Amino acid sequence: MIRSILMVSTGTLASRLLGFARDAMVAALLGAGAVADAFLVAFQLVNVIRRLLTEGALNAALIPAWARIHAVDGPEAAAAFAGRILCTVSAAVIIAALLIGLAMPQVIAIVAPGFVGAPTLQLATDNARLMLPYLAFAGPVTVMMGLYNAQHRFALTAFSPLLFNAALIAVMALLLAWPQQAATAAMVMAATVGVAGLLQLSMLILRQSGSKLASPLRLSLDADMRAFFRKALPGMVASSGPQLLIVGGAIIASSLPSAVSWLYFANRLIELPLGIVGTAMGTVLIPELTRAARDNDHALMTHAQSRGIELAIGLTLPATLGLIVLSTPIVRLLFEHGAFTASDTAATAQAMTWLALALPAHVLIKTLSPAFFARENTHTPLIATLVGLIVAIVAAYGLGASFGPSGIAAAIALAAWSSAIVLVIHGGRSFGWAIDADARRRLPIFALAAIIMGGLLWLLTRYMPGADHKLAQSVLLFLQIACGLAIYAVPLVLTGALRWRDIRAALRKPT
Repeated sequence: MIRSILMVSTGTLASRLLGFARDAMVAALLGAGAVADAFLVAFQLVNVIRRLLTEGALNAALIPAWARIHAVDGPEAAAAFAGRILCTVSAAVIIAALLIGLAMPQVIAIVAPGFVGAPTLQLATDNARLMLPYLAFAGPVTVMMGLYNAQHRFALTAFSPLLFNAALIAVMALLLAWPQQAATAAMVMAATVGVAGLLQLSMLILRQSGSKLASPLRLSLDADMRAFFRKALPGMVASSGPQLLIVGGAIIASSLPSAVSWLYFANRLIELPLGIVGTAMGTVLIPELTRAARDNDHALMTHAQSRGIELAIGLTLPATLGLIVLSTPIVRLLFEHGAFTASDTAATAQAMTWLALALPAHVLIKTLSPAFFARENTHTPLIATLVGLIVAIVAAYGLGASFGPSGIAAAIALAAWSSAIVLVIHGGRSFGWAIDADARRRLPIFALAAIIMGGLLWLLTRYMPGADHKLAQSVLLFLQIACGLAIYAVPLVLTGALRWRDIRAALRKPT
């Protein structure tokens, strides 16, 4: 399981690093003004819908259902079930894309009410409509990625999203070489999103060629399909909790100049560790826990939950403290160029500090939700997500009025912890949370080591000299991160919480 998580994490890391390059180009091309706000609202809207479908979200319903049919009726029945799902989901998203496109001005008015009555509304509407073709490709991509994951074939699904960012980066490089008006550049970038989706689908189709992963293809809305979608839709919403909370914050932020852009760029930095740890957890733990639940294997269930929580806490706590301490130099290095100014850096770094507090909660949700999904319970994670969304909007309205974008970011953090607490309480009542003795011993050590790292890293940043040039800033930030990692690793090695032979053994185990 550890090797599978590391494989998915590596693919996600590569995709997120390309995402940083993409966002740095967006900042240089559009800055943080009205055009950027319009583009980023449209991009966030399509991105949320994309993540409702992809990045492991559909795994919540597809993998347990496919695994049950495969075990009871055999591979041919499972392939026929997958063929019906693939065709039906594809048709549904095409229809949904058309309907959303027709109603796009009203949709943008709902997710960004501050745009109503301003030219920004039309800009956002035009951008979003150009991005919508991506959804037609996201449907089959979703199902095929879920089927690969169900068979523990994680490599392709881990690395295929790289094409999405690679296509956007290539187009933005051309726009930087031949500068255009910001509004024109935004339109070109929006149109590229659909092409990126086509590239990702093509890669999966070529890899699947000759196999019977999903056949025959057949559109169906029979009782089995309706039952599947009743379970799938709540799970898809629940799996997109972090993105929905950002959308909830953007609803309030849209009335504040540049606030949408600041929150977007701050959240992109939070998504690096969230994607590496959280998405990998959701992708790998669901098949692992599904098998344990199907076989009623309590030992495997406890082992999977324990290793998942260990990895979540062990990687997320130092990332959280590191992002808080290094917020300003990270934002300055990545985004402060072109149309993105020093004042944008300060506002983005403040928002990032508060959003970082939500990171442990987001990863905890990604780690705990698979225990519900494996039992084909998608409604409890949905309730937790909706509770968080309500908290985000209500708290953002109050805190945003008093503290601006930073208050909205704090509201998002509060909402994330609200969702996590709901899951902890419901899970404890329904089936109980079990972790083994190794996890109980190591978790306090992870927490203490992270606190030591955060404190010493803060002192280090106070006394290290600043830098004006990008190369010097890069070297300085690299040294700070390296020192932080070394400080964190020392207590783990000294206490035996981190042993290289255990890591090597985990990597040698089959997925």
